[in-house]
Amino acid sequence: MTALVYRGPASLPGCPEAVASLLAEPRWGLDVRFVGPREDLALTERTLAGAELYAQPGGGTLRRGWRRMRRHRRAVRSYVHGGGRYLGFCLGAYLAGESPGFGLLPGDTDQYVAGDDAVLDTEDDALVDVDWRGHRRSVFAQDPATFVLDERADAGVEVLARYPDGPPAALVAPHGHGRVGVVGPHPEATPDWFADAGLPVRDARELARDLVDRTLERGRP
Repeated sequence: MTALVYRGPASLPGCPEAVASLLAEPRWGLDVRFVGPREDLALTERTLAGAELYAQPGGGTLRRGWRRMRRHRRAVRSYVHGGGRYLGFCLGAYLAGESPGFGLLPGDTDQYVAGDDAVLDTEDDALVDVDWRGHRRSVFAQDPATFVLDERADAGVEVLARYPDGPPAALVAPHGHGRVGVVGPHPEATPDWFADAGLPVRDARELARDLVDRTLERGRP
């Protein structure tokens, strides 16, 4: 079973590698491959068709990222609708939204720090608390996304985490015959991310594992 991780101009160094390291853990038995314009595999419908999961890691701004990724909208939507799994971290979560984005969610995304009651007021590297299925955890963040669900959102949507003031920080949702897992901050962050940002290390990778489990529909109670 193959997991594809995007690496290219719509990502930043270290982000694809952190996601790939997570997905390469033996628990899922995935063969992890990078996909992108300078990789051995190009991001095409044919490449996606052979994958169990496609992961879109963090990157720069949504505007810049969408400029690079909009040409792939049809391929990604077709893949997920047909039964594929999409996993999005930070920018990858923003890109799962509608305006602009792949349109994979029952609603849209928004910039969390722009909210009136947001507990985070910087787009720079920081720590943000989330309530992840009943447990308060501190997670690495850089201008994290939140999610605005339609009032008629499918009952299959599962909000895994919320920011302290209430907006969703992570969720999984059906899309066609497939499944989408997205998270605004970076639970996949490795210790060097914290050191480079001058932040205390808060290892939250078990939250990232939970997101992958829920996206793949494994390990559910």
